[in-house]
Order: sequence, then C-alpha cells, then structure tokens
Amino acid sequence: MKDILVLSTWKTDFHLVSQVLSNSYTVKHAPDFETAMALHILSPFDMIISDIMLLEQNLNDRISIRLDNPFMRINPFVQLVVLCGRKAVQRAVKIVKEGAFGYLTYPIEEKEIQLLVDSAGKTLSRDLELDYLRDHFWKTEWLEIIRSKNPRMKKIYESIRSVSPTIATVLLLGDTGTGKGMLARLVHWHSQRSEQPFIAVHCGAIPDTLIESELFGHEKGAFTGANKRKPGKFEMARSGTIFLDEIGTITASAQIKLLQVLQDGTFSRVGGESILKADVRIITATNADLGKLVDEGKFRKDLFYRFNIFPIEIPRLRDRLEDLPTLTGMFLNNLNAKYGKKIHTLHPSVIEGFARYEWPGNIRELENILERAYILESSFELTPLNFPPEIVLDPEIKALPVSRTFPLSQARQMAVDAFELVYLTIILEQTQGKINLSARKAGITTRQLSRLLTKHGLNKKNFKKNKK
Repeated sequence: MKDILVLSTWKTDFHLVSQVLSNSYTVKHAPDFETAMALHILSPFDMIISDIMLLEQNLNDRISIRLDNPFMRINPFVQLVVLCGRKAVQRAVKIVKEGAFGYLTYPIEEKEIQLLVDSAGKTLSRDLELDYLRDHFWKTEWLEIIRSKNPRMKKIYESIRSVSPTIATVLLLGDTGTGKGMLARLVHWHSQRSEQPFIAVHCGAIPDTLIESELFGHEKGAFTGANKRKPGKFEMARSGTIFLDEIGTITASAQIKLLQVLQDGTFSRVGGESILKADVRIITATNADLGKLVDEGKFRKDLFYRFNIFPIEIPRLRDRLEDLPTLTGMFLNNLNAKYGKKIHTLHPSVIEGFARYEWPGNIRELENILERAYILESSFELTPLNFPPEIVLDPEIKALPVSRTFPLSQARQMAVDAFELVYLTIILEQTQGKINLSARKAGITTRQLSRLLTKHGLNKKNFKKNKK
C-alpha cells in the first residue's frame, strides 16, 4: 500500500495525515466527492480516508458502500476509512459493517493514524496472499465464478474448497435459482473424480412411477413398456459424481433404495436381483425444508441424517447484492462470447434498478433478463428500454398517468409535471428536506429547485424527520 487520499473539506485533516504518513506514502487531498473520483480514476488509491458527511451525502441508501461503492469499482482492493466526530461513531460503525475498513474520531491523533494504516497494510497483504492461494487451488475456468464480496459466499467457497477433495455427501440448500447446480459442479470439478462423469438428475421433473427406474435402471419386463434392460443414472455416474436436485420430491420407495446406497454402497435395478456396486460421490440439493418434511413423515429421518453430513446453505441474491457487479460482468462476458456484440456496461438507471429489485428468481432470473436485454440491445450499453419496467423503474414513476384524450404537447407536459412531482418528492424524502443536498442530487441549482418546489406546492418542512 502506497497511495492514500484524504477526502475532506477541512485541509487540516489532510495536513495532519500527510505529516504522519508522507515519509512512507504518497498522500493527496480532495475537498469534494467529484474531485476524489477524478483523482481515483486517474490513478487509483490504496486507501481513502473520508469525512463521514461527504460519504453520507454521496452514497445514499440505494448505492451503499457495501453494494456499489464507486471507489471499489475502480480498485476492488481500496480500503475506506471514515473520519467522524464522537457523536457520529454509531453511524461510522454502520459504515464499517457495510464494508469500510475502519474509522478515526476527531480530534485525530497521530498514533491512531499510524496504527490504522499499518493494520490496513497487513490486512491487504493477507487478502492478496489468500487470493493467490485460492487462485492456485481453483481451476482457471472457475476463477471468475468464485469471486465474491459477500461474507457468506466467501465462507461457502472456503467450505467447498475443504469438502471437494473428500468423498463426503454434500447437501446444497437454497431457494430456486440461487446456483445450487453450479456449486455442485464446482465441488465435482475440484474433487478427485473430476475426470469422471458428472450426472445431474432433476428429481422433481421425473414422474413418481419412473424415478426408481431413472435412478437405478430396470430389467427387461420389469413393468409395462420395459422392452429392454436400461442402466440408471447411478450406473452412468460410476467412478464420478451424481447430483440429485430437488431431492425432497422423491418417493418413499426411492428413499429406501437411496438409503441402501448410502449405507452399503449397493443397489439393484428395478425388477432385477443382481447386486450392483455404487461407486459414486453423491451431491444433493433442495429448496424445501427437509427437517419439516421429516416431521411431517414425508421424508425418512435416517436418510436425512445421511444427506445432512455437509450442508451448505446458499443465500438469496437479494442477500448478496454486493456481488451483482461481478455476476453481471460474468454473464455479459458469456453473452459476448455467445453472440459477439461486445456489450460490457449497463446504463446507470439499470444498475440502480438492479440494486432496488427483490430478485425472486435469484441468479437464474438475473441471467435470463440479461440475455433477453442483450439480444434486443442495439447499442454498446444495456439500456432500460430492454428490461422489465418493474426492475428499472420506481413503482411511483412506473405508475405515472399517460393521457390519451389531450393533444401530444399537452399530454407530454402533464407527464413531465407528474414525473417532476414524484421525483422531487423522492429526493426530498431522501434528504429530509435539505435544499442544498437535494439540489446537488438533482443536478440543478438551489434557485431552480426552489422554483420547482413552488410550482408543485412542495414545502421542505414537510420532509423533515422530526416535523411537527
């Protein structure tokens, strides 16, 4: 670590930090957020020491430090330190929890600056070393997939790194679309069986009457329509890995056969008497609560215990929004390779919409809507026009009325007036009626803002937090 930026309106902060660190580091000063971004783009900093007020004014709730830190988009390893008064320590702690490295309180002491910067340097070296070690474990084609800024996902990848070389049964838990199939493949490709077959079975898509035949095979004449012997998925996966998705849907008789496989490693084809050896690594997944199914008598308790040796619970996409930029970039790279358009960026309003959206379909939904937008896009950036309106627009803005009974010019003006009213209301709610901050967010002067407030009958006092 060598380059440090002090983001503060007070030059005394810069002079003090520079006095302590200038012998070992290059220290620069920015009096406002725009200057800081310009300097960071020109030559990325290793650490940014920022006054808390400037952070709160420029990183609102929708674009938080954790979610879409503009400094981290330029340098993912940049470390953020917050400067604050003692009354603002609670707010600083919240920012640290969201991803900042630490905080310093006024009046700043020289020893605290040196200790914090030294600690940050050690942390950065450790993180870079861990990244190096991880990169040497993970196969090259998986490096992009395992990148994550989410603490839970980082722990999951560490767990996968530990369990992959073993033969332990893995149970993947999570909502539909969270990436259970991808993680199952990640385990397989980093196991001792990676050169052998990986057979995936979606148990929920197979009729109950055929699930045993699909998994274990059948002999000729075992049932109506069984005209010849058919090997099952367990035979096809011999020496490799079998992935049983939606395991909570299988029948009671299939559960008994699976228990036999897990207990003594053998099974028989449907209608057959020969005992076959099941030399397979089993990975299962479900979006159901298996414990609840056990309590309801719909799933065998002994089988559940066998599956639950190494459970991994995968978070929903809305619980790991800080990974949206990484996931989006990965999917765009895949789409560029598939379709050849060379689109690498998203319109800012799309990014904001993504951060606000609930993502009920999780990562699968993200991948699908990106592909649809990519196919429709004719520019070099994915624009809001090609995304569902519920994703890229605020509910209030989406619901603006469009009148068909007036001339175009009059209808347009009505729509503009309605938009301005909704937009200004949102801005004033965010800033609690602060005119200077509202004008800055809207990109207009305070005089222009005052005129608009008068035009729409909005009173800043009505937006203050403790209004009476």
